[in-house]
Amino acid sequence: MRRAAPEPEAVEITRATVIDAAPLGELEQADAWLAAASGENCVQVTEAALALLNRAVAGHRLASVDPWVADADPARAIGYRVGYGTGEQVAEGDWEAARELPRPEPAAARSALLAPQERVAALLGGRDAPLACEELALRARGDLAHGRPREAALQLRAALDAALAELAAWREVGDLAARLDELAGLAEAVQTVGRAALAGPVELAAVEGPLARLEAALRARLAASLDGGP
Repeated sequence: MRRAAPEPEAVEITRATVIDAAPLGELEQADAWLAAASGENCVQVTEAALALLNRAVAGHRLASVDPWVADADPARAIGYRVGYGTGEQVAEGDWEAARELPRPEPAAARSALLAPQERVAALLGGRDAPLACEELALRARGDLAHGRPREAALQLRAALDAALAELAAWREVGDLAARLDELAGLAEAVQTVGRAALAGPVELAAVEGPLARLEAALRARLAASLDGGP
């Protein structure tokens, strides 16, 4: 007699509610706000809510001394919605009125020349090598995407130092020599921004530009390694 497969265990999920305490006025005004928040202002409203949520997540990560607490990513959410209600309602996760929002498309991978599964296979099979600068650049990109340019600047400084050392083995392959020269030319500015980040806020653009050039060099390195480079 064939035994029935066991029922799958329930999976825990987390529900986060971001509440704006500003009053919306009468019902007609609240409905008008909801129509705009789920329509023409959808991106603005959701990005503001996500930024606030991730500030809370970052605070929890620091307070709990837990490096595994990850930033919230709406592209990985089961669903999300926007609405309004009384203070008691929204505190309990309820609404007077709400609308489901379409799930955003995942951001295209900046460095993916292969599907992720193929890159993993190449790494596991020894046909490609994971570089420290790749991981550091990803951390810088994540910090930048979540409104932490200071942290991104510090990550970028380490990522660029690592890249100049690690990518030297590919210097004679393709256009890596020119790309490495470009990165070397950015090193002083990146160090300056990194030192500024130790003292206070930095401009997002000061990190975005050099980080984008580093990511481009990493894409070129990946292409070279898949074509039989070092």
